[in-house]
Amino acid sequence: MDELNYLTSLYDYYKDLLTEKQRNYFEEYYFENLLMDEIAENNGVSKNAVSKSLIEVKEKLEEYEKILSLNYNKNKIMEILDKESCKKIIDYI
Repeated sequence: MDELNYLTSLYDYYKDLLTEKQRNYFEEYYFENLLMDEIAENNGVSKNAVSKSLIEVKEKLEEYEKILSLNYNKNKIMEILDKESCKKIIDYI
């Protein structure tokens, strides 16, 4: 899974654990494809502040996943279900 998909997947699970400002920066950067300069200008902060916040968000999302493993567990469940579905189809044939 590439980093963008991984981070947005983690964001789906853990966004409510972030501050409003962190969510806003993340969404503008990853979903709206704005440059850090644009985000900084839109929010009246420095580019460095945006960069620092995005790094912090990434670290928090990864830390939450390390502790709670919601994304990992979902992927494992999907893998098991997929195998079970295939097995049922093969058994049916």
